[in-house]
Amino acid sequence: MAITLVNPKGLPEIDAYRQVSIGTGSKIVFIAGQVAWRADGVTVGEDDLAAQVEQCYLNVSTALAEVGASFDDVAKLTVYVVDWTPDKMPLLMEGISRAARKLGAAPVPPASLLGVAALDVPEHLVEVEATAVLD
Repeated sequence: MAITLVNPKGLPEIDAYRQVSIGTGSKIVFIAGQVAWRADGVTVGEDDLAAQVEQCYLNVSTALAEVGASFDDVAKLTVYVVDWTPDKMPLLMEGISRAARKLGAAPVPPASLLGVAALDVPEHLVEVEATAVLD
């Protein structure tokens, strides 16, 4: 694999992600921000942050698979959450856990979590984009 995930000593260990990724591959893949749309364009989980997070991660996985990649190849995730407050963390983690169970792997690359005022359409509560490295 082209990605090695690391939690350096001296930095906190976070269950949801690793602090550092090392990419040694030669092909970089950028996955556009994925929202909670099914393939037919219908939003999954309107007003349900956990359901939307799950769908976003599943959509990222679908995009990765199209180029022969998986979450094992992801060097960095960026997660955008509408009106983020720390009390939403359990719902975010629930959605990630549900996606991980469906995918058979925990998506734990380094991640940034950003609160935003709004996304593309009002019913979208979260968007996830990824950068992957392939050999």
